[in-house]
Amino acid sequence: MENQALAIIDMLYTMIAEAWGVPLGNDKCIVERDKALGLLDDLKAVLPLELSEARRLVNARDEFVNSAKQEAESIRRGAQEEADRMLEKQSVLLAARERADEIVRTAEEKSQGVRQAANSFLDDALRKTEEAMAQALDNVRAARSQFRAATAADPVGRSDVTLEDVEDIDLLGQ
Repeated sequence: MENQALAIIDMLYTMIAEAWGVPLGNDKCIVERDKALGLLDDLKAVLPLELSEARRLVNARDEFVNSAKQEAESIRRGAQEEADRMLEKQSVLLAARERADEIVRTAEEKSQGVRQAANSFLDDALRKTEEAMAQALDNVRAARSQFRAATAADPVGRSDVTLEDVEDIDLLGQ
């Protein structure tokens, strides 16, 4: 079909190019009217078919372009949604990390407080134990001094100090 229209146009062109010129009219020529009209009728018959084919091709191209645009938009939307999901996950992850860091900091602060309280309690208990032992040592020394004083009066070891006398000495200061 495509070739028919071009062939007819070529025939018309050749007919006009080879036509006899009119005397005193360089831009005018004589052509066979019936032959020219016949070629124009043939062209009119062929052109609607070619135009409808051209329209069909243009419509097919437009559909293809629209389809490609829709697919591109769909891909873009999908990519945007995926990026949004990833950003949301990232935000959640950052918030979770911040919360975990806060919990660790709080636990470390509480641990430090408990450690300080335990150290203070232990230091106080050791101080009281030290004081009690120092008092007991002082009592033992005092009892020993009393015992020596009591036994110094009898150098042979036959003194009047009995076991009951030693038991009466308050060793612990009670």
